[in-house]
Amino acid sequence: MIIMSIDYGDTRTGVAICDKKEILASPVTVITERYRPNLIKKLTAVIEERKPEMLVVGLPKNMDGTCGERCEKCTELADELREITGLPVNMWDERLTTVSAYRALNEADFHGRKTRQVIDAVAAVTILQDYLARRKSMN
Repeated sequence: MIIMSIDYGDTRTGVAICDKKEILASPVTVITERYRPNLIKKLTAVIEERKPEMLVVGLPKNMDGTCGERCEKCTELADELREITGLPVNMWDERLTTVSAYRALNEADFHGRKTRQVIDAVAAVTILQDYLARRKSMN
């Protein structure tokens, strides 16, 4: 199944997708948009182009497992995408994915200005890889 993940941020939103066999998660894009209606339009365009069968939206829980304002925003985005696209949308705990993404980029000796431009897509890849690993362990 082709699954697309979304790492929703206040300014930048990362998008990743996996292959039909759910083996490899790859970055798609980073959308720079603060105004949610415009973000929804841009995400819908990517969804129409890539044709995923499911969406996974990162849920940024606090370290103690509670949900704050950011969780609510992500849940609202997921609900809007579910309604607009008709696709199943799952939420996935994304704690520390951005930290993992920064670590991966540092290990790849990827530094400087470009880091900001790709970090959210790498975080979306991490969310999707974690989600895929969990799906495989459930089977």
